[in-house]
Amino acid sequence: MSEDMNNLEVKNFEVGDTVHGRVTKVEEKQVIVEISESKLDGIIPISELSSLHVEKSSDVVSEGDELELEVLKIEDEALIVSKRKIDAKKAWEELKEKFANNEIIEAEIKDVVKGGLVVDLGVRGFVPASLVEDYYVEDFSDYKGKTLTFKIVELDQEKNRLILSHRAVVEEEKGKRKEQLLESIQVGEILEGTVQRITDFGAFVDIGGIDGLVHISQLSYEHVEKPSDVVEEGQKIQVKVLNVDRENERISLSIKETLPGPWENIAERAPKGSVLTGTVKRLVSYGAFVEVFPGVEGLVHISQIARRHIGTPHEVLEEGQTVDVKVLDVNEEEQRLSLSIKELEEQGEAETDFELPEESKGFQLGEMIGDQLKDLKK
Repeated sequence: MSEDMNNLEVKNFEVGDTVHGRVTKVEEKQVIVEISESKLDGIIPISELSSLHVEKSSDVVSEGDELELEVLKIEDEALIVSKRKIDAKKAWEELKEKFANNEIIEAEIKDVVKGGLVVDLGVRGFVPASLVEDYYVEDFSDYKGKTLTFKIVELDQEKNRLILSHRAVVEEEKGKRKEQLLESIQVGEILEGTVQRITDFGAFVDIGGIDGLVHISQLSYEHVEKPSDVVEEGQKIQVKVLNVDRENERISLSIKETLPGPWENIAERAPKGSVLTGTVKRLVSYGAFVEVFPGVEGLVHISQIARRHIGTPHEVLEEGQTVDVKVLDVNEEEQRLSLSIKELEEQGEAETDFELPEESKGFQLGEMIGDQLKDLKK
């Protein structure tokens, strides 16, 4: 094409015009296109290919691609054009609409930078570190290349500012799951949960999007000093739903009620006549309650505490004392266990008498008669 023809072609365009071009050559730092509206070539500098930093042109376009472009500069032989500006114009219009409708956007993480993540939505979008997840993330390096969902939290085209949040999507989804769970959960259900947080008064357990409280009294049939003695954070456990307060979003749970009751199979574990070791838990006027298994207390009636007559159990026993007891009677249905300390004492003394050598007994008797005879002679 002659120089005059080129000049005529060039005069047909103004800066800001929208043109169309087909990629004819992809160089490292620029792309050559054939402008459809003329016989001129267009040149796209690498900086005008994308809103993000580009290492090489082939990362963005390939030969044969049809592109919509904006004229940046008019030179004698060619047009300097931009793909980035057209992409940005379209992107801002779409993003404004999505922002107005509170829509969720999906995008790939293009880069991890100081303070957050970068995505390409036709314009550069920034996700601050605090808006990536609803928990603290120490290292974002493995986020590059991941596709996440976002909501727009701030949009300012004039300042070229687009702030996104994945955390907002996560929290919204959790809120929906929480709402559904509160509606569907029923008292008496047995659920699997994960211990999230331990306090002095119990443990908070995640049961699938909402936390419920297992009060310290519902952790075990045994007396619990500290919840951390029974459960630990991250532990998977079975819980029973005790109460659901939908208005205040509170759920009461129990671990204890998912466990076998302390009196279950007690007749097998404490058969009549068996000897057990227990702890004196309470002393009352008519006897002592002794815990022989966690949550299982049996009564040693005052008449079964000692061989001798006693006025009160306090004369012989004290709370916290460890004692051996014999099972006199067991009733699983009524959760009653009758125990005796006295029977073990009598048994022990009988064994001692039985083991005493006959010679010793005879010798002792002879000595006693001899002493009496001496007294008579006096």
